[in-house]
Amino acid sequence: MAGALDDGQRTEDAAWIRVEDPSAAGAARRTAAELAADLAFPEVRAAELAIVVTEIATNLVKHAEQASLLLRVVRAGEAAGIEVLAVDGGPGLRDVPTASVDGVSSTGTLGLGMGAISRLSSRWDVHSVPGRGTVLAAVLWAGPAPEQPRGGAGEAAGLTRPITGEEVCGDAVAVRRAGDASLLLVVDGLGHGPLAERAASEAVRVFRASSATAPGAVLAEVHRELGHTRGAAVAVAALDRAAGTLRYAGLGNIAGTVVSDGRRSGLVSLPGIAGHNARSLRESEHLLPPDAVVVMHSDGVRERWDLGDYPGLLVHGPLLVAATVLRDAGGRRDDASVLVALPPRRGVEE
Repeated sequence: MAGALDDGQRTEDAAWIRVEDPSAAGAARRTAAELAADLAFPEVRAAELAIVVTEIATNLVKHAEQASLLLRVVRAGEAAGIEVLAVDGGPGLRDVPTASVDGVSSTGTLGLGMGAISRLSSRWDVHSVPGRGTVLAAVLWAGPAPEQPRGGAGEAAGLTRPITGEEVCGDAVAVRRAGDASLLLVVDGLGHGPLAERAASEAVRVFRASSATAPGAVLAEVHRELGHTRGAAVAVAALDRAAGTLRYAGLGNIAGTVVSDGRRSGLVSLPGIAGHNARSLRESEHLLPPDAVVVMHSDGVRERWDLGDYPGLLVHGPLLVAATVLRDAGGRRDDASVLVALPPRRGVEE
C-alpha cells in the first residue's frame, strides 16, 4: 500500500517477510531480485541490493528476536529505488557506530554486514535500544540518488502491515504538499483483504488527485467517492509549520496525536464510515509547537506507545519512528498503519 518518505517521494509496500530461520534470507533476496528486475536496476546495482538484503536478513537470523523485514518500492519523479526496512524486538545494539564498522562483530565472526550495508546503500538509518530492539532502513536507488526534499515542512513517512495470513493490506497512508502545509492521510478500509485494500486505494487516489487544501474538504471528497466500496475510516491532517497550526478532520477509528515537550494531545475523529455514514464532517484547528511530532495510526495499533521510551529516536527519520511504534504497539490480528511527521531537522536551511 502507498506511503511516503519525504514530500515529493512515494512508496509502495511490496512484501513483509517474517525472519524466523535461515530460509528467510533466500526469500528476501529473491523478492528483492524480482523488484529490481521490475525497476530495471543495472546488473551491478541489483547485485549490491542482493548483498544488502542478504546481510540484513542474515544478521536478523543470527542475532534478532521476533524479526521482520519489509521490502518496498520508492519513487521520486522518474527515479526509482528499493527500500529495505528491518525490525526486531531485541536484544538491541549498545554501540551502533562501532557495530557499523567493517570487521566488528558481537559474535566473534568477521563483522562485514553493517559496514557493507552502510557502504552500498544510497541512504541508511538505524536506531537501537538495548533490550527493546533495533530498526534499520536502507534505500538503494537504481541510478543516482535524487535530491532529498528538506525545509520548513519537515519530514513525514508511514508504513502499513497486513493482518497475519493476508498478502494485501486494507490500511493505507499518503502525504502530499498543499502550499506551505503538508497534508497527511491515514485510511483503514472496512474489514480485511482485497475489498478493504480496494477502499483504501481509492481513498489514496482521491486524496492525491484533490486540489483541496483543507482537511475537511479533502475528507468530504473521499467520502463522496468511496460509495462504491465497502467504505473506510479516514483521517486527514494539514500541518503548517510556519504558521504553527494543525487542522484535522476524521471519520471512524483513526487515532491522531501531537507530541510536544513530552506531552500528548489527542486529535478527535467523529463516528462514521467514509463512503457510507457521515452525518457530519467537522474540521478542528490546533496549535502546532515548533518541536511537535504528529503520529496518526489505525486501530490496528494500540495507543499505549510512548516516544519517551526510546532515547535518541527523534533525531532519526520519521520512518524509523513509525516502524518503532508499529513494532511495539501494532497487533497481528488486524491490518495496521502508522504515519509520522517530524519537525525540520536542526541545521537544515529552510
